[in-house]
Amino acid sequence: MKILVTGAAGFIGYHLCESLLKKGHVVLGLDNLNDYYDIDLKFNRLKQLGISRSEAEVFGKICKGSLHDDSFSFIRLNLEDREALPTLFAEEGIDTVCNLAAQAGVRYSLENPESYIDSNIVGFLNLLECCRHNKIEHLVYASSSSVYGLNEKIPFSTTDNVDHPISLYAASKKSNELMAHTYSHLFNIPTTGLRFFTVYGPWGRPDMALFLFTDAIVNDRPIKVFNHGKMERDFTFIDDIVEGITRILIKPTADRKLYEVYNIGNNNAVKLMDFIEAIEQNLDRKAKKEFLPMQPGDVERTWANVEDLIEDYDYSPNTSIKEGVKKFVEWYKDYYKI
Repeated sequence: MKILVTGAAGFIGYHLCESLLKKGHVVLGLDNLNDYYDIDLKFNRLKQLGISRSEAEVFGKICKGSLHDDSFSFIRLNLEDREALPTLFAEEGIDTVCNLAAQAGVRYSLENPESYIDSNIVGFLNLLECCRHNKIEHLVYASSSSVYGLNEKIPFSTTDNVDHPISLYAASKKSNELMAHTYSHLFNIPTTGLRFFTVYGPWGRPDMALFLFTDAIVNDRPIKVFNHGKMERDFTFIDDIVEGITRILIKPTADRKLYEVYNIGNNNAVKLMDFIEAIEQNLDRKAKKEFLPMQPGDVERTWANVEDLIEDYDYSPNTSIKEGVKKFVEWYKDYYKI
């Protein structure tokens, strides 16, 4: 298939492109390369896919990757561009779409709410319209565990009510699910939303806990431990996330309903202090901890129920924290030449 992956220079998007290319698919990557976090990291991910920085910097021009036998190409574009995106769909013969492009971050949504509406709402609507008018076989899109908000029932299930988001980021992801449902119903577009649970691993985002903690410990800075360490997260390794996306993305539409939502998590809530201990062990250093109260928009605990993922796709993420953190630390040391 020819698959459009939006957010291709992002953490999950880069790994997904690599996986799809290895499986023999033709991949068109799209990203606007914004500066929400270190843009050099995004360019270096694209470099692994055969796209040079000078090529990637140009808006609106498709460039071919120098690796993977020309099976990968890339275009720098904003999803909310109502002229360029429809033109891209009309000209490129895309079969399937995986939308991983979004303004990320819970805490950042408190500071810059407009960017979440532009990218996550306007951009997603533009993408749905392109899927509608170009007979796209399947749209898979990133949702988030943050949609569960103040839910107290544990573990979180896709059958739970999710009407209580506590950040604009979470609200935008819930909106995506509602918008996708509408388009599936009105226009028979097969859509699948994936609620990711705290994804981590090599090439990860610098604003996420694992990267922040590792970088601080290596550079002898204190780490910020919110809610005084009384937090639990369903940490999910990047390879497990990508395997889940890939299975869902390429499954024939005849075997599925028009509209679906799945959790993709490790089905295991890990205590934050245990997570920090795993980092310390791999770095062979103790962290200096600054204990702080809970941050606005944050939740104390996440835990994914993945029974429907197991039932429909015979799949459940299972990489342990010990193994996953080790792989990240190895990558971090290599990337920063430590």
